[in-house]
Amino acid sequence: MIRSAPRSTLLFLFIATMAAAAPAPVPYTIKLDVVTEGMNGDKCWFHPRAGAIPGASPTVVLTMQQWNTKRSDVFYPVASGETVDLGATWTPFVEHAATLGRHHLDAKREEGICDFTPKWHEASGRLLGTGHTVFYDDDKLVAVRPRQTVWSVYDPAAKTWSQWDKLAMPADPRWGNAGAGSTQRVDLPDGDILLPVYAKEINAKVYASTVVRCRFDGRTLRYVEHGSELSVPIDRGLYEPSLAAFGGRFFLTLRNDQAAYVARSADGLRFEAPRKWTFDDGADLGSYNTQAHWVTHQDALFLTYTRRGANNDNMARARHRAPLFIAQVDPDRLVVLRATERELVPNKGAQLGNYAVVDVNERETWVTTSEGMAPGNPAQFGANARVYAARIIWGKPNAVWNRH
Repeated sequence: MIRSAPRSTLLFLFIATMAAAAPAPVPYTIKLDVVTEGMNGDKCWFHPRAGAIPGASPTVVLTMQQWNTKRSDVFYPVASGETVDLGATWTPFVEHAATLGRHHLDAKREEGICDFTPKWHEASGRLLGTGHTVFYDDDKLVAVRPRQTVWSVYDPAAKTWSQWDKLAMPADPRWGNAGAGSTQRVDLPDGDILLPVYAKEINAKVYASTVVRCRFDGRTLRYVEHGSELSVPIDRGLYEPSLAAFGGRFFLTLRNDQAAYVARSADGLRFEAPRKWTFDDGADLGSYNTQAHWVTHQDALFLTYTRRGANNDNMARARHRAPLFIAQVDPDRLVVLRATERELVPNKGAQLGNYAVVDVNERETWVTTSEGMAPGNPAQFGANARVYAARIIWGKPNAVWNRH
């Protein structure tokens, strides 16, 4: 008779195997800089997102918008400023009302853009920003509205942006509300762009997310094709997707009202079924109804996120959007390694969930965010409408920093 090993032995072997298979940790330090701070009446800076123009001393261009904290999702023209000394000094932040602002459609309605994200496009040598349209009636958000992806190109000599233009999508009702707001793209070696978008029919409730392969010639962004359309039948579905390339595969993190989701692909277009993000011990990540974004190093893949259960019940009204965390991901098991979780930006009572990631050079990757000064009274916990650059300084140079 063959006897099976004792249960305790099997459990030990299982744990040992899983520990051996876990990705090796990648060392880095975090330096938290404050770019600017202070309220402008009822307004504060929101959506701070940066793009880096390569060079011996890279130029980091930071875009953001003033948010009316007394109203829901009311944003004003995109502004930008830049640094050439890794954040030691910044130029003044100037609103680009003529090119990245609103225009009137009639006496009441205005069309503008928001959720803008710049990123260097190596093939064209241009800093290309993407976002989407938004409509306001008398400076109030129009709830049921069309939406389109937009783009703009930065002129580093004039420190201005081109007039925003719209990405033409296929003529189908399901693209009636389709945008690339707050998404994170991947640029392929041939110059093609994998741009995540989320879409629905104008009057529908549930979004689906997909990756659109685009072509950019330095002036115009054009649709080529799109991949899997991913959704779940929960509240508003899956939206605000962000894409990363790592180890020859592609990874998509997606927002849902109740949980954060992740999906994996071999080609960046066709994805496996999305699954909920969990820690490696099986517990739910605790991130919900907000963005998550990727940080990549050639030796490791990281997720940045906010979550509940972090001694942050003061942030319950703001969907637990502080602190802002970073943790390493196991790309095979598609789980977050709990032991690697670190705080990028502290909880001072203000929401930090509208943010972005930029590879500055082979030594530094930045996560830029701001203290959103609503709901409640964030100042009572120490918030002061700060704009942060959380600088991840790698212990080993990041060889893939400018490859996607």
